[in-house]
Order: sequence, then C-alpha cells, then structure tokens
Amino acid sequence: MEFITNNLPLLIPIFIIQLVLIIFALIDLMRRDNTRGPKWVWVLVILLVNMIGPIIYLLVGRDEA
Repeated sequence: MEFITNNLPLLIPIFIIQLVLIIFALIDLMRRDNTRGPKWVWVLVILLVNMIGPIIYLLVGRDEA
C-alpha cells in the first residue's frame, strides 16, 4: 500500500492515458464499418489487453479501405 501512496502522482496520468485510449478505440470501433476481423474480438482485445490493446487496434485493426 505504501508503494501506491508514494507513487500516486505518477500513476494517475498513466490511468488517465489508458482510459482515454480505451474510450477512443471503442468509439472508433463502433463508428467504423470495416475492421480486420470481427468487432467482438476487437472489443475483447481493447478491454482485456491492458494499455497495449487499444494501441494494437488503432495500428492493426482498422481497415482503411
């Protein structure tokens, strides 16, 4: 518990960045018609793969065609 209280000023921005990435990726996924793979798989990747999931979706999952 001491670790968290001592490093809270460093952890809060990381949590905020992660939340913004998740929200942005989910909104983009809902608005997009074409994705590389089923949308339900991308929802799981975005939500369950911590911090990297939204980045993977934004780099790989979006079909620009």
